[in-house]
Parts: sequence; structure tokens; C-alpha cells
Amino acid sequence: MQLTDGQRLDWLRLIRSEGVGPRTFRTLINRFGGAGAALEALPTLTGRSGRRITPPSRAEAEGEIAAAARLGARLVALGEAAYPKLLQAADSAPPLIAIRGEAAILNRPAIAIVGSRNASAAGLAFTERLARGLGEAGLVVVSGLARGIDARAHRAALVPGTAAVLAGGQDRIYPANHAALVEAILEAGGAVLAEMPMGWEPRGRDFPRRNRIISGLAYGTVVVEAARRSGSLITARFALEQGREVFAVPGSPLDPRAEGTNDLIRQGATLVAEVAHVTEAIAPLLEEGTRKPAGGFEQGADTLALDRPDFAEGSIFWDELDVDGPVPPLLPEAPETAEPADDRARLIGFLSPTPIGTDELARAAGLSVRVVQTTLLELELDGRIERHGSGTVSLLG
Repeated sequence: MQLTDGQRLDWLRLIRSEGVGPRTFRTLINRFGGAGAALEALPTLTGRSGRRITPPSRAEAEGEIAAAARLGARLVALGEAAYPKLLQAADSAPPLIAIRGEAAILNRPAIAIVGSRNASAAGLAFTERLARGLGEAGLVVVSGLARGIDARAHRAALVPGTAAVLAGGQDRIYPANHAALVEAILEAGGAVLAEMPMGWEPRGRDFPRRNRIISGLAYGTVVVEAARRSGSLITARFALEQGREVFAVPGSPLDPRAEGTNDLIRQGATLVAEVAHVTEAIAPLLEEGTRKPAGGFEQGADTLALDRPDFAEGSIFWDELDVDGPVPPLLPEAPETAEPADDRARLIGFLSPTPIGTDELARAAGLSVRVVQTTLLELELDGRIERHGSGTVSLLG
């Protein structure tokens, strides 16, 4: 299927209308036979507030398409050849996505790596080793551009290939200091994907929506360090609902950052201690090839197939129109905390019960080795750390 310019404009206006998310979009198109007819009918429907819904004007939609083009992004519709096939197989697949970079990389076999934003140095070191090894095995690494585990995974996989999913619009990188990382991903032949409109600043509830795309692009999701209320566990839940593999890296029972991952393993997630644990688990899936999307589009038609699984029993991603019954609100992800400015507090944040070398600790914290050694001496005198062989240290409980 390939949309005409007019159909793409209609799709964009419909999905950008108040109260229209992936579920309602599908319902409206199936009910009215196409996006154009749904747009005509939309003002006769009312949202929960009782207000009439007025879709964006053609000029507004054309403005968004033009703004995306100026940034080098293009809007790809569900069912088109460039749309990621694994994501299309997910019930919650966004009708339109904006892609910058090499769209073809999104149809290569991929693994998602997610984890703590306040990661330990040991967690960052393992993430780098894992992402690089997966890339060397021919897998694209997908993540969400957050600081901590996400950023380290992207950087380690720049050469073999990585894809970043944004919570906001393509022109609203979050966190803002990762704009250089986005450029590095694009220059290396990777891709950056966004569901939200141009100019959209990400809010708390946008991150779970992003997470279901991260898991939807991959054959499996690896969680590296996650507290019990971590947003990374939301990604793991989506992966499970999408029928994908869930992996978790074990950690010390004394480290709160390992509580979520250890719980995942206890509940049946595959334990990951090396690259082979991932590649061996997904090998049968790769042999089968890309999963055929459930239902899908009718060939050559501007309509969604009626046999597509209904969203009523699935996760809700939007405050949608009450077309087929009440829809509960989506709970937001916990807000991101600021990085500590004090060198001592910053270093403690990267320490964990897992021993880590001084050089790796300095690299993770962005501090000089001399500052790290001085701070570690102070922490040792305070009884906060323990020294081990080979110059490694760990945090005492």
C-alpha cells in the first residue's frame, strides 16, 4: 500500500485531531471507509467534554509536513513499504511515524536495550559491551535516547546500527543535551523515529507511548538496571504483550537499581550475562523471518482490515474519543530527576554493590581520574566504599 499525498494529509489531520489515537483512528476509518470520510464525520462526534471535535485544517497539516521535510524527516503510514514490519505487527502501532535517517534500518532485525537513567558505572560498562556485541552479531540496537543506559547503548552501537525513538516531536529532542547524539546516530546511518507532532514537547505520559514503540521495533527487549517503578519495566510489559522476548540483566540484591530486573528474572524473563544469551534466544525468530502483521491493510485501499485485533482489551495510549466504550487514562511515567552537580554525590550515583574499576568509574561520571581517586579516598575514610582486587571498588550498603 502507498498513500497518495491527499490521503497522507487526511491521515495526518485525523490522527492529530483531539481525542483520536491509534485505537480511535482505526475505528473511525473502519466505520466510515477512509480517513477523508472520517474527517467529515468527526465534527458530529463529541469527546468526553461534550465539545465538538474540529480536526486541524489542511494548512496546519501541510505546515507540519513541510516542517518535517525541512528537518529531513518524512511521514510514513502504517502499511507502507517503509513502515517497520515488526512495529506494524503490534496492535498499538501508530498510524503515522516521522522518520529521519535511514528508514531501511528499522526493518533489520533489532533488539531493544533500556534501563536506568541513573545507571551505575557497572551497568553502563555492561550495556556498552552488550550493545557492541549485538551490533557485531548483525542486530540493530533500539532505545529511547534517555540518559544513562539508553544513551550508552546508542553510542556503543553507532557503527553497526542504532535507532532512537523520541517521546516528543522530531524537533524537540529530550533531553536537549542529546542533540549531538541524535546527529551522531544520523551521520552513522541510523534512524530517529517520532510519533508526536513537530514542535511537541514531551510530557510524562508521552514516555510510555514511546516505550511501546521501542519494544514494537524489536524481537526482544533487554532491561539493564531498573528500579521497581522504572519506566523500563513498562517497556518490558509492552514487549510481553506484543509477543516479544523479554531479557533482564541480574544485579546485586543490595542495589535498588537491580530490584526491577531481578523481579523480571524471577517472573520468567531470560537472564542475560553475555551477548550469546540474547542471540541464542532469538535465533528461532530470525529463522522464521519477520512476523506477519495480524490483520493489516487491504491491498491498495485507504482502509484498515476489519480482522485487525481490537484494542479494547489492550493498553490505552491516548485520551481517545468514546467511540466504543469508556477508555481509562494512561498513567504517566515517573519524571526524570536532575543529575547531581556535586562531584561526591555524582560519583556515589555511579557506584553500586558491583565492583567497578577506577578508570571506568571516571569515564561514566565524566570526571578526571585524579578527582575520582581523591573522592574515593574520602568515601573510604567515611566507610562508604570497599576496595577489591585489580583496583576495583564497590558501594557499601
